[in-house]
Amino acid sequence: MVRFYYPCFSSLIYKSNQDLPDAVTQHLPEHGQTIYREAYNHAYTEYQSVSARKNKSTSAEVTAHKVAWAAVKKKYKKGSDGHWQAKP
Repeated sequence: MVRFYYPCFSSLIYKSNQDLPDAVTQHLPEHGQTIYREAYNHAYTEYQSVSARKNKSTSAEVTAHKVAWAAVKKKYKKGSDGHWQAKP
């Protein structure tokens, strides 16, 4: 997995869907991966400051992953096979 250091924040963000964790790329369709990546990147930069996070004990990375999965869950649901499918 390749991650890109965003120069403005010196932070880890995902530059492309291919850079996402295996748990995302192996189970989400391409559109779901894009939703995840965009939500993660936005949240990661948004929650760099501890004061911006609801749970002060979690890192910006953990918070961003939670936000990203929440965004995916608005459009997709997990099937019985473990793969995510678009909601009707």
